[in-house]
Amino acid sequence: MKKILSIFILFLSYNTLCYSQKNSQFVDSIRVKYNIPEIAYAIVSSHSILEINALGYKKINSNLKAELSDRFRLGSITKTITAYLAAVLVKEGNLKWETKFFDLYPELKAGSNPNYYNFTLRDFITFRAHMPTWSYGNKTPTQKEIKGTNPEQRYEFMKWFFVKTSSISEKQDVYGSNPSYVAAGLMLEKATGKTYETLVQELGKSLNIDFEFGQPNLKDKNQPWGHDENLIPEKPALNYKLNWLSSAGNINVSLPDFCKFIQLQLKGLQGKSKLFTEEEFNYMHFGLPEFSFGWYPELNKNNEQQYSFHNGNPGTFLTKVYICKATNKAFILFANVQSEKADEGLIVILKELETKYGCVPFY
Repeated sequence: MKKILSIFILFLSYNTLCYSQKNSQFVDSIRVKYNIPEIAYAIVSSHSILEINALGYKKINSNLKAELSDRFRLGSITKTITAYLAAVLVKEGNLKWETKFFDLYPELKAGSNPNYYNFTLRDFITFRAHMPTWSYGNKTPTQKEIKGTNPEQRYEFMKWFFVKTSSISEKQDVYGSNPSYVAAGLMLEKATGKTYETLVQELGKSLNIDFEFGQPNLKDKNQPWGHDENLIPEKPALNYKLNWLSSAGNINVSLPDFCKFIQLQLKGLQGKSKLFTEEEFNYMHFGLPEFSFGWYPELNKNNEQQYSFHNGNPGTFLTKVYICKATNKAFILFANVQSEKADEGLIVILKELETKYGCVPFY
């Protein structure tokens, strides 16, 4: 009996390994075809990692081979973490979704655009605040105008933003503005007396996830280097504008650790969270049209399965995460280059993996 059981386990292990290798070969072929130095990908359920791998090279024209411990900048997927952090702090009673920004920062109210006065934490987290877009490519404000420690710089940036910009008068379903999440991050800082970085790292510690910030190769040159559309590697450096946008798009993390965060979402959507109810998780992912609490809700092309998703493109990386509640599966793709061609390649991979794992392709 023991011999039969051992053979059966070996058979299962062999089949699982072959399946994984089959997909790895396909993913690597797309990586090469679409000029992507490194791809890390995973398929997870709420209780297991179904497939995970890192392929290619951390830096183009180098011998730094991909490893599962490699860290990637999440870009705007950071917003899913900020939104979850905000939900935790609201649940703990640190502040309310209805708390207004200027309730916490009354000293900034007098000089600010009155159209911003009534925006709440909920408005910022769900992109319902009528605020214009701003990203690291904007030329103003300059580094000379924004000084101080990291939290002080974010404070000075939002002070500048509320004075210098006008709210959007044309009604939209959502207003996808990075400063909305900067404002939300400042509110979390004021409500707790802790920096955004500290709050994220404390959240990570509670989840056994190592969250860090900025370029992975700044702290360790053997970590992945980001590449631009011309495949030029980004040298290690501090990007002060991305520090201003920390709560909107500056977290870096390894794929295995990010899998833990996505499995947390899947568990919540399956009603297995110890902190939130299934209804609360559903509301966070699907409760509002166009954009909910850090997540874009969407039906796939056949209107058969509902996804919640987010993409990141912080300049020299690309990241994608797609969660399908109905099948209890999520698909995560990381790349250390940002280009239209690389993005096309990731979509090809996503479609293939969705099909193989029994999900109707999102695209």
